[in-house]
Amino acid sequence: MTTTVGMPAHLAHPFSPAGRADPYPAYDWLREHAPVFHDPMARMWLVTSHADCAALLRDPAFSASAGQRQRTREDDLPVSMLTSDGADHARLRAPGALLLGPGALADVADGTAVDVAEILDRFTAPGARVADAVEEIGVPLSTAVLARLFGLDTTQRETFARLARAASVNLDPLAPPQIARLGRAAMGELTRFLDAHIPQAQGSPLGKLAADGRLTRTEVLGVLGLAVVGGWQPLAEAIGNALYWLLPHPDAVTALRAGGEQAGLLAMDELLRLEAPIPFTARVTVTDAELPGGRIPAGARVLAVVAAANRDPAVFREPGGLVLDRSPNPHLAFGGGPHFCLAARLVRQTGAQLLTRLVRRYPAAALAGPAPRWSGSLIPRRLTSLSVHLGESAGEAARA
Repeated sequence: MTTTVGMPAHLAHPFSPAGRADPYPAYDWLREHAPVFHDPMARMWLVTSHADCAALLRDPAFSASAGQRQRTREDDLPVSMLTSDGADHARLRAPGALLLGPGALADVADGTAVDVAEILDRFTAPGARVADAVEEIGVPLSTAVLARLFGLDTTQRETFARLARAASVNLDPLAPPQIARLGRAAMGELTRFLDAHIPQAQGSPLGKLAADGRLTRTEVLGVLGLAVVGGWQPLAEAIGNALYWLLPHPDAVTALRAGGEQAGLLAMDELLRLEAPIPFTARVTVTDAELPGGRIPAGARVLAVVAAANRDPAVFREPGGLVLDRSPNPHLAFGGGPHFCLAARLVRQTGAQLLTRLVRRYPAAALAGPAPRWSGSLIPRRLTSLSVHLGESAGEAARA
């Protein structure tokens, strides 16, 4: 039911410093006792059950465009699929598929396989250790994937990664003003970099998008900005989050090594369910809205907390545990409804390919070093670092 009753005092608010490190106890309480909750601390509504989040993401009463008011930022995000509704969203989404859809994935598949192999080839020393899997595996992977989509050559990847990292500040809707200013400046520099590159991008998914003619140049750049801000860091962090959950489970590692492509995709879905890099999405109600768990008035700021929905025991058995072959798996890590992430297939296939190849090459891979800690950031959900001991490669073990 709809409620404004406060959470118990012993629970850390999910946006507090302690709650950011482990929001799940608060999410569990909200989902059970107040799935549609007006939060006086955040001055917004938190929606936490799977049924309510799934309904919200499909309901046009919850506006993504008006959701910009959720941000504590003075600047508007570029016009893109993320910041539009209805016909405007559909108009942008159709050509956006040229950059992020199945055809784009097919265009870069061979190159991405090469990139995955080259990333793993960097760890050739016996008993190699990865100091930070996000920086040494996830970031190179996300940089390579987007560089392929944009038609960037290898000499441009370092510049692109620097700009993508700086612009990723824009992921955080609650960034303080001084950080937000840096993010604005970085997005401008990134946009100019990509704009200047478009004439050289023929034949790439970016070149196909730019040549399509249904979008203005400004709208094309908005789609590119969304692809970077919504894709570069989240994909990198998804690899770290996935390894954090996967490697402590030897049976799951063995199953992934032995499985085929479909097993890898199921595994990636489950790992995204457990730790979605984008844990919530913002909307504003343009009319009164009725959800299964309660009513929300017009003009309300609302968060669909997909990280809570993804652990709803009404939908998922063993909701807080790893079930590597879970099927079906109706997780909401990619959102839902009209705004379902256009790059979902790209993320699933790229992540599955990387993880499968890693555990096949390094069957004894395990977490190493101090216990990983979760960052204090709200978006993305990420570890401060993740050290991995790879152990002997399969080839070394066979030769021993």
